[in-house]
Amino acid sequence: MRERISEALIKAIKAQNKRCSCTLRLIKAAIKDRDISARGSGKEKVGDDEVLAILAKMIKQREESSKMYDDAARPELAAQEREEIEIIRSFLPAQLPDEEVRQVVRDVVEDLGANSLRDMGKCINTLKKRYPGKMDFSKASGVVKEYLMAQ
Repeated sequence: MRERISEALIKAIKAQNKRCSCTLRLIKAAIKDRDISARGSGKEKVGDDEVLAILAKMIKQREESSKMYDDAARPELAAQEREEIEIIRSFLPAQLPDEEVRQVVRDVVEDLGANSLRDMGKCINTLKKRYPGKMDFSKASGVVKEYLMAQ
């Protein structure tokens, strides 16, 4: 994952794509910051699953910023945020379609024997372990809640 990001940064710099190169530098800085934090707790570098979590967080931040810019009638800044989202998304694995997310949630709930909303945390943690970066967990939590309430 790190190599892909570094290679993409070099290509963006050579192509003089400022938006892409700035976004990729931000990604590298966020990863390096997390590496430094991990060193404090005895780990050398964070793994790819942690990098995926960083990228997902960056996307979520930019989605919120984009919405705020749209609300403030600043379409050029909102468009800039959406461009950054697309650049970051290009490094994430393909997201599971909604129907597949529902099936996966159903399987996890049945595997864990979850039958009340108290088990929601267990279900979400299991989903995060089994499918890192492959779904939007805020949407998945809504599906889990819906499924548990129906039981």
